[in-house]
Amino acid sequence: MKKNKGILILVITLFIIMGLGFTSAFGIGKTHTGAAKNINLGLDLAGGVSITYQAVGETPTEEQMKDTVYKLQKRVENYSTESEVYQEGDDRINVEIPGVSDANTILEELGKPGSLQFQDTSGNVLLEGSDIATAEAQITQDNMKNKEYVVALTLTDEGATKFAEATAANLNQQIPIVFDGEVISSPVVQTTITGGQASITGMESYEAAETLASTIRIGSLKVELEELRSNVVGARLGQEAIKTSLTAGAIGLALVIIFMCAVYWLPGLASGIALLFYITLELVILNAFDITLTLPGIAGIILSIGMAVDANVIIFARVREELTAGKSVRTAIDVGFKKAMSAIIDGNITTLIAAIVLGLKGTGTVKGFAQTLAMGVVLSMFTALIISKYIMRALYAIGFQDVKYYGMQKERKTINFLSKKYLCMAIAVLVIIAGFGMMALNQSQNKGTLNFSLEFIGGTSSNVTFNEELSLEDIEQNVKPLVESVTNDGAIQTQKVTGTNQVIIKTRELNVEERESLNNKLIEKFGIDKSLITVESISSTISSEMKSDALVAVIISTICMLIYIWFRFKDIRFATSAVIALINDVLAVLAFYAISRVSVGGTFIACMLTIVGYSINATIVIFDRIRENLTIMSEKKDGLELIVNISITQTLTRSIYTSFTTFITIFVLYILGVTAIKEFALPLIVGIVYGAFSSVCITGALWYLFKTKLVSKKNIRK
Repeated sequence: MKKNKGILILVITLFIIMGLGFTSAFGIGKTHTGAAKNINLGLDLAGGVSITYQAVGETPTEEQMKDTVYKLQKRVENYSTESEVYQEGDDRINVEIPGVSDANTILEELGKPGSLQFQDTSGNVLLEGSDIATAEAQITQDNMKNKEYVVALTLTDEGATKFAEATAANLNQQIPIVFDGEVISSPVVQTTITGGQASITGMESYEAAETLASTIRIGSLKVELEELRSNVVGARLGQEAIKTSLTAGAIGLALVIIFMCAVYWLPGLASGIALLFYITLELVILNAFDITLTLPGIAGIILSIGMAVDANVIIFARVREELTAGKSVRTAIDVGFKKAMSAIIDGNITTLIAAIVLGLKGTGTVKGFAQTLAMGVVLSMFTALIISKYIMRALYAIGFQDVKYYGMQKERKTINFLSKKYLCMAIAVLVIIAGFGMMALNQSQNKGTLNFSLEFIGGTSSNVTFNEELSLEDIEQNVKPLVESVTNDGAIQTQKVTGTNQVIIKTRELNVEERESLNNKLIEKFGIDKSLITVESISSTISSEMKSDALVAVIISTICMLIYIWFRFKDIRFATSAVIALINDVLAVLAFYAISRVSVGGTFIACMLTIVGYSINATIVIFDRIRENLTIMSEKKDGLELIVNISITQTLTRSIYTSFTTFITIFVLYILGVTAIKEFALPLIVGIVYGAFSSVCITGALWYLFKTKLVSKKNIRK
């Protein structure tokens, strides 16, 4: 690369960063201008629409309400993965959708949940709405290869049997679909339909197909609902929360860049420029892919600053190794990137596999987390392997060609990590046992295995009409402390109802005495009329089905990661060791939750999934080096134990530096963040520290034990 081209690349890169930064900075918050103006903000940052539905007729059973809540949750995810649906009292369901200010629009689009029936022309009911599992608009081709708009139906097992009988008895006749007494479609039966799959054809447009599909979906609820009330609610957190989080991000980013420059000199500067590119591009992509940004989402972006450094650390360590081996600077740069590529790609693809599975199988916050994770993985690979490389080459081209700008790898004595393998494994087992033991103790004392918050176990919702409109700061400083004095629990959510003096206060479940005490304190402090305080029990916003979906998604993603590692490393022992280490890290963080009693809320799932991604990435780096050394060192001559110890020692710098840079960003976030962010940051800090110990002291040792102790049948015969 010539000098002029190098200058041009650097100038273009800086202009792109400034351009993206300008549009992103003015796309978040109240200004809403610039290219990122359409970034969706969650309920905690921007509020949204709150709709309360009430069951029609007799009070539904608990099972019917749970099923209806889950189906509504799946439906409103079309608006935002961060939408919340929960039960209020015995026969009401609340739907909260972020980033929307017009309740009427949502009501029109979502539709009025009512009764749905498939009838014959004589008016006999053939199927109920509850017999329909899903209904989706699709674009297909007819026999003449023309575009066709259809509604694809999937029926339940019972519904499939009913539908087969109904279509057989009504060949070439219409089956009217009736919603709330009105015929919304009258498709003609063309053949007997078995197998539980059917299509309604002849739709004039995709929009018409989507409207019909939406109506069928909302009519398939087990419980018929009617709108009771709808409100526009304000953000749960004030601008101060956003400001402190963004400040923490800026400070964390600055500290990481300073650290990288101090350690890696010129390459550190290149990584700093690439990091700025990464962050600004990520904010713009949030807009492009319509991802909802919540406060934990901002924390996740800040976390990604530390994690994105990982690839650069791997690359720069490789470059220094090549320089130490006597290669020229230009050759060292090229070879360093080439040798680091396998570890970077394998580590990121395993994480990407998890993100894809979580996105497909998860619901709610899990799906939202998966979108952000997948985006971060792709962007970090792009900036590390492409942007960092071109910046490094450009800096070299403009005159930074002396090895003194890059540094040399200091000779490090091989550390005998495997000599302490049983001690390290014993520590890991004791941590896990302590966690389960504390959970059992908590349960025996009726405190619950973990300190589950509103999102997991539900609680009490108090709607209070104050004598004047309170600001978010007033609520934070005056209302929340008063509520906490009754609940003795800091897990309190508050929301303003826009255009009124009402404030919704959500707490853990309160008994009769606590409710009365809270009412009296509110009346005494604020002079409120008691009749203007209404109280209802609310269910969790994370339903049992959502928990189940998350667990299934994690299990499937773990299996997929195991298969990928097995395929890439050609050795099941690598894959097994990686998964065991991953489970160990997750259980260690779970133990911290049990012992510290940190609130287990909506960010818990995101926190645990972050640990999974972080853990697997660290493990892959070590295994990649073991795999490489096995090809250049003789197992017989050098010994397998020495190979493993050398591999861990060679990657030790990466393990320490990556953990430290990630720790910096999260620690600043913990110091400056609001309560909700602190509860997200603290377990992550523990996970990062423990993950560093686990990756260095346990993963390689596990593989070594499997390699030496578990002998294949083929070897036994010999």
